[in-house]
Amino acid sequence: MKASEIRRRFLDYFQLRGHELRPSAPLIPSDDPTLLFTNAGMVPFKRIFLGEDSVPWNRAVTSQKCVRAGGKHNDLEQVGETARHHTFFEMLGNFSFGDYFKRDAIHFAWEFLTRELGLDPDRLYVTVHHSDDEAHALWTEVSGLEASRIYRLGDRDNFWQMADTGPCGPCSELHYDLRPEGQRERPGQEEFEALGEAGVIMELWNLVFMQFDRDEEGTLHPLPAPSIDTGAGLERLAAVLQEVDSNYHTDLFMPLIERVAAVVGRPYDPDGPRGVSYRVLADHARAVAFLLADGVFPSNEGRGHVLRRILRRAVRHAWLLGRRESTLAAVVEEVIEQMSGAYPELRSRAEHIVATTRAEEERFLETIEGGMELFGALAPDRSGSPDGQSDPEDPARISGADAFKLYDTFGFPLDLTQVMARERGYEVDVEGFERRLQEQRERSREDRRASGVAMDREEDLAAWTLPRGEVAQRWVGWEDSRVETEVVAFRRLEASRVGVMLRDNPFYIEAGGQVSDRGVVAGEGWSVAVDEVRSVEGRTALFGEVDDPDAFEAATGSVPVPVEARVAGELRHDTERNHTATHLLHAALREVLGEHVTQRGSLVTPDRLRFDFSHPGPLSEDETRRIEAWVNRAIWEDHPVEWEIVGHREALERGAMALFGEKYGDEVRVVEIPGLSLELCGGTHLRHTSEAGLFRILKESGVASGVRRVEAVTGPRAFSVLEEAERELESLAARLRSTRENLPRRIDQILEEKDQLEALLAELREGGGGSGEDAIHEASVPTPSGGTATYRGLRLRVRDADDARAFGDRFREAASLAAAVVAARTPDDREALHAFVTDDLIGLGVRAGDLIREVAAVTGGRGGGRPHMAQGGVEDETRVDDALREGEAVLRRLLGHDG
Repeated sequence: MKASEIRRRFLDYFQLRGHELRPSAPLIPSDDPTLLFTNAGMVPFKRIFLGEDSVPWNRAVTSQKCVRAGGKHNDLEQVGETARHHTFFEMLGNFSFGDYFKRDAIHFAWEFLTRELGLDPDRLYVTVHHSDDEAHALWTEVSGLEASRIYRLGDRDNFWQMADTGPCGPCSELHYDLRPEGQRERPGQEEFEALGEAGVIMELWNLVFMQFDRDEEGTLHPLPAPSIDTGAGLERLAAVLQEVDSNYHTDLFMPLIERVAAVVGRPYDPDGPRGVSYRVLADHARAVAFLLADGVFPSNEGRGHVLRRILRRAVRHAWLLGRRESTLAAVVEEVIEQMSGAYPELRSRAEHIVATTRAEEERFLETIEGGMELFGALAPDRSGSPDGQSDPEDPARISGADAFKLYDTFGFPLDLTQVMARERGYEVDVEGFERRLQEQRERSREDRRASGVAMDREEDLAAWTLPRGEVAQRWVGWEDSRVETEVVAFRRLEASRVGVMLRDNPFYIEAGGQVSDRGVVAGEGWSVAVDEVRSVEGRTALFGEVDDPDAFEAATGSVPVPVEARVAGELRHDTERNHTATHLLHAALREVLGEHVTQRGSLVTPDRLRFDFSHPGPLSEDETRRIEAWVNRAIWEDHPVEWEIVGHREALERGAMALFGEKYGDEVRVVEIPGLSLELCGGTHLRHTSEAGLFRILKESGVASGVRRVEAVTGPRAFSVLEEAERELESLAARLRSTRENLPRRIDQILEEKDQLEALLAELREGGGGSGEDAIHEASVPTPSGGTATYRGLRLRVRDADDARAFGDRFREAASLAAAVVAARTPDDREALHAFVTDDLIGLGVRAGDLIREVAAVTGGRGGGRPHMAQGGVEDETRVDDALREGEAVLRRLLGHDG
């Protein structure tokens, strides 16, 4: 039975039994920063199990994407070495939220395995918690299993808890006997546990009976509504039903392994020394494809760092197979081909997934060779030693400094260095590595301090005057920017610098990338120019300069003090323009670049916005133009900007974009631009998109691997940018002696002239770097008036005929009683003859046209022109020098000499 059929049968079976079919949640938990990745089927339902969220159904079934790599649940090092460990896997699960409990969960599991999938009941064993008599009894009653096939185990194997406190309970596992027929004697307790550890009797399905709530003292209290959480690995079920010895030999992996073999050019040998590398590449391709599809980008921290480790482990295994070019990208393509039917996000983001994989591979390939050479020098192969192991008295060890160099210079993740070291019988000084890494982080922090980056300031409420002993505040800034309110706490910092807390506060405090408001708090006879807003033990405090310290001190002697709080309207409105435009920009980026784009950071100020997002490379000019046009079109279409407070789950189900890793409460604020954008956001916004006026991108750049940054402006600031650009165009046109309309043509002309000059310069350099003139013949000829005329015949390198004529003008201005014939050659090897005659020589009857006519005839060409300047063609370039010499004889004849 194919894996796709197993998945379909599982989902259909539970749907028919009243379970809500839920799509797989993303691999990045949307509201749980404690988890790197979704690592079990119950993760998307955690808030329901904890009683923090409610849903309209009490049964659910899923096939959940899971990753276990990094953090507490980390199978990375076992991948490829064992038959069952994977970084990415699918967990089939059915869930009950206070509905059915142990009896039905046991019935469903047994019926599905034995009837729906047809597994032999005699090859199934069950474990229960040693204290769970109820489950033990139900198994014999519901399934008919003999008591001798049910094993009681302890907390390590058969008790599950979500965390140190909270919902927990015993669990029951179904195991399948993989031993050959004839060797399946029923094992005793110890033998069963040993066979389980060896993988000979394999766990297929875990049923968790969540019936207790563990308090901080460790005491278990019965839950009012016990629940069910089950998980069955699709890969393991496929291995059993397809009767293969390893998950890697199922139809989930074999097409990927075959793709590796095709790329490498050698068949897969599962028992050969390189078999593990084929399996690692197949496994890691699945993890990479799904993580990229769900918005993770390779980076040096957090989830992105885990993805990079997986990618680089794959590159190293491809390297071991002899590959020195991209390999994993081709296997990722096969993942998309095989799995996009069940997970369409792979197909919709295929281009991004493959391109990012290839780029990351190529990046590591640039340094891996140097890193492998260094590693080889640090850890010579010890296979020649008697036992292949290090001497206990003198253990082979890679220092922390060297491990850090492999990481920092060559991009080797620490765990990759550890794996390689272990293969050669070495240890790695992990503590020394961590010290070096911490030192680097400290240097980075010092650099930030030195560059003036603001550091967080701590302050407690003890420094404040609270006449009533408490501060009750209400945030009103979403609706109002000017309110009548009261000062309920205050503080004097310096002579004229004070802090106040308001009962109704319209001032936004910096959060979510939006900077704090500025404005005024005005009392009777005094006012505070608010220039800073920050949190003090969860309260919002306003700081600024007071214009009359004495009046302020007198007034605050009896708190509460009536005041008017006014947020700086123009600054607030400019900030709102930029914040709403940031949401539009996010939507535009996803529309133009793809749904892999997710927010990685932002800054919203009155004068600009900055948006960091996931994307593998720079934006093209066309992409930038389309993004800018999309945002402006949305502005000019005058869409309403709406917001409301809704339940967290409802917001996510409606498709609201959330910042991964952020912790949200039960209720969240959703900002919607209908049909365009839906995001969780606590910032201030416009009422209509048209208020933004205009949007202009100033710059696009990279801030980290896989993270790009767009900086932009809106409204009056965007108009000012365009005005400045207009002035610069006018100034540039004037400098180039052109109009703004003709500026493109003028620039093209200048660039063409530049190219010609550069070509001419190159030709001159090749010819020895002279002036471009090459004299062929010079002579003096007597004139009838008793004077002496000068004749020059020369070759000249020019850009075009204008250069030759310019030479003639300079010649005529500088000389007297002179004539010249020039053979001018352009960079494209076209040659022409030019004759130039000074005015005084013209007065003696010498005409340039007559001179050029006879000279050109020597080459077979013709010519003519005016008395002072004429031009002729060249037919036979081999006769050009002869023609230039003939010019003297022609001049003599024109002056009345006979020969």
